[in-house]
Amino acid sequence: MSGQTTVTTEANIPEFKQIMGHPAPLWMLFMSEFWERFAFYGIRWALVLYIVSQFFGGDAAGQADANLTYGSYLALVYAGALFGGYVADRVIGYQRSILVGAVFMAAGLFMIALPDPTIFKFGLATIIVGNGLFKPNISTMVGKLYTLGDTRRDSGFTIFYMGINVGGFLAPIITQLLAQKIFNTGDTPAYKIVFISAGIGMLISLVWFYIGRAALKGIGAPASPSIKPVIYVAIGGLAVIPVVYSLLAVGAQALQGVLTVLFLILAVMLVVEGIRNGKVARDKTIAMMVIFAFNIMFWCFFEQAGSSFTFLADQIVNRQLGDFNFPVAWFQSVNSIAIIVFAPVVAAIWVMLGKRGMNPSIPRKFALGLIGNGLAFGLLMYALTHLVDEQQKIPFWTLFMVYVIQSIGELCLSPIGLSMVTKLAPTRLVGMGMGGWFLSTGIGNNLSGIVASLMSGEHGMSVESALTGYTQGFWILIGGGVLLFLLAPFIQKLMHGVK
Repeated sequence: MSGQTTVTTEANIPEFKQIMGHPAPLWMLFMSEFWERFAFYGIRWALVLYIVSQFFGGDAAGQADANLTYGSYLALVYAGALFGGYVADRVIGYQRSILVGAVFMAAGLFMIALPDPTIFKFGLATIIVGNGLFKPNISTMVGKLYTLGDTRRDSGFTIFYMGINVGGFLAPIITQLLAQKIFNTGDTPAYKIVFISAGIGMLISLVWFYIGRAALKGIGAPASPSIKPVIYVAIGGLAVIPVVYSLLAVGAQALQGVLTVLFLILAVMLVVEGIRNGKVARDKTIAMMVIFAFNIMFWCFFEQAGSSFTFLADQIVNRQLGDFNFPVAWFQSVNSIAIIVFAPVVAAIWVMLGKRGMNPSIPRKFALGLIGNGLAFGLLMYALTHLVDEQQKIPFWTLFMVYVIQSIGELCLSPIGLSMVTKLAPTRLVGMGMGGWFLSTGIGNNLSGIVASLMSGEHGMSVESALTGYTQGFWILIGGGVLLFLLAPFIQKLMHGVK
């Protein structure tokens, strides 16, 4: 097609000015992602609380539906990345995909500020379409700044990942203050302010990338300057919004079947492409798909952070710290600040171990991520068994530390996963490979909503329902982590030397 991306190879990566030891465009992409994540995480804390408050009149019986909607929304956000990767690879290029996606996301964020259930879900659908075009392609472009053998590659992705989390840290704090302290004086936050603030953040990301893309020196630009493919993609995006709305409406269980079929189709396409490129490419693709399966497990339980953990914080955690009541929204910032603090530490540990020939393989880093996530659930098991007070609440520090422990596990897995895809995916389908990474994450997120709905039950979350659910999560994660650790040598062999 005339809009295909200009192919960037090892031989023609442009010479970039170096800033802090990395190509200068990395920092432009860092800030573009910062504002996009500000928008995304700005609404994360509010969604399930808003659904219960606005559409169920505050009745705790609405928690299960809110969890399912949240899980389905996140699942489709990440599943959309599969199609966004294809559009960038084959139709309009990475740069234009990012710009079109930013426009859709901003529009959707402003739509959900309107308190109508139909418009709300159409707004979520619009965000999903936009995120599918934006998210996988900006991550792919980070990989295109480095050669495959560049030792700075993993640390570059870790720096980029910090940009995600700086936005994620500030967004819940700022949007909560705007909604509850500045534009509202009652107990219930002005949720529409949360959504409008996020929409403004997305517009900043759009403008930032539009101005800064010249620094990329053609990386991710379309082969043809024709605007027609962009118009076709925009029309296609508008046509897809009602389809996504329907997927949100059918329910999480039915959606799980759809996502599973998509994942199987993707797996076949990637493996076939790998086979066409020879035995090594085939093996690398198979290794990537195996790791995708464990990625699903990780996110199924990690994403309790935005669903069941929110209701846990609201109802079962003692948030009173002296005269200060810690806002529920601010728990969403704990993950991000932990990433900011520990990302350089983890990156330095990988470098230090690498110099000594002891750097864990990619599969074993993933196993450590699963085990770390499991330990966080172990702490919740302990708190809900031994630390419940007379008011049926657990201490503040326990949930706070759960987010911290989960974050360390995430650092072993998520930034490494982005880099892994750019190394293992078939060369012609790197965008689709990145889309597959996000699709596997999406499947895990949809499962997270189903799991969270079971924890809330028919009448809202209780100590007993939370303990049952989190105990199951602990054993599944620990078991999965140990299994992956044992399988790591076999998977590493399939990766043919990729570190």
